[in-house]
Amino acid sequence: MDLSLKVIMENKKIVRDGHIHSPYCPHGTQDSFDMYVEKALIEGLEEITFTEHMPFPCYFIDDKAFQDECAPNFEAINKYFKDVEKIKLKYADKIKINIGLEVDFVEAYEEETKKVLNLYGPKLEDGLLSVHFIKIDDQYVAIDGRDGFEQALNLLGSIDKVYDKYYETLLIAIQSDLGPYKPKRIGHPNLIRIFNKLYPLEYKNYELLEKIVRELKNRNYEVDVNTAGLRKPYCGEIYVADAFKELVNKYAIKKVYGSDSHTAKDVGRDFDKE
Repeated sequence: MDLSLKVIMENKKIVRDGHIHSPYCPHGTQDSFDMYVEKALIEGLEEITFTEHMPFPCYFIDDKAFQDECAPNFEAINKYFKDVEKIKLKYADKIKINIGLEVDFVEAYEEETKKVLNLYGPKLEDGLLSVHFIKIDDQYVAIDGRDGFEQALNLLGSIDKVYDKYYETLLIAIQSDLGPYKPKRIGHPNLIRIFNKLYPLEYKNYELLEKIVRELKNRNYEVDVNTAGLRKPYCGEIYVADAFKELVNKYAIKKVYGSDSHTAKDVGRDFDKE
């Protein structure tokens, strides 16, 4: 490669944030849509996607109050769509704004999820498919919370098995039939490493990771290069890292940077730290 071209590529600024939440997120902040967009402009971004959590199709865990904190309800998400339409028009001459959702993959609830996607799909311009819950026997465990991670560890018996279960679920999500509006970008694919400083592991199941990345390649899916892990006290790394990152690069999987911001100040944050 020509040296000058290599320097240009290495210094290319990321101008798109593909993973931003909103004031409608129950576990986020009340920062306004304008605050998010204005921060994007300050960061020099040219395109952003609001990816609020899609409502769950039903309750699948016993703790309903906890599940209600994970995603907006249907009434709130309808207001969300209207607000993003307004903000798109307001800033149309300054930045490209996409309407999106972050869709939770919940194993064994594929048909229910498909119905909700079919409801909102015509409004969507972008989106993410993410795994936050893993199914262990007849229980669903939220692995991005410390209590849930440790519950999974107790149920499965080892950190390796927790990682295996997460990545197996991620593979099922990628292969799942969620209909024509299924998102084609996988959110924070290394999310299971959120507590790697508390529970360090050099994950050895390279075969499973490569199978996941091959599926991404075969389906022409993207990955969310998610910088939120750098802001997590027990993580300290981007959610595409280590062996998974090597495979993503090896198979030339398309990357879309995402701040996973739940507050305006985090929009476009740490995009220079991959």
